[in-house]
Amino acid sequence: MGQLNRITQQPDVMGGKACIRGMRVTVGMVVGQIGAGHSVDDVLADYPYLEREDIMQALRYAAWRSEEREVILVNA
Repeated sequence: MGQLNRITQQPDVMGGKACIRGMRVTVGMVVGQIGAGHSVDDVLADYPYLEREDIMQALRYAAWRSEEREVILVNA
């Protein structure tokens, strides 16, 4: 896995969730925006203080975390 130097976790920021560069922007928020169909450029336009590499690292972090445990999906 590549370096994730832009992903931070601090107990006093967003309840210790993984964030982008110590800001109050969580990895989950970024991944949720991409998952909802927004492009990287859309996210960058909505959050001008983010950089493209922030989003790429958030996606890599989420992919890495999803490999940590098996999640059983139930067909509805």
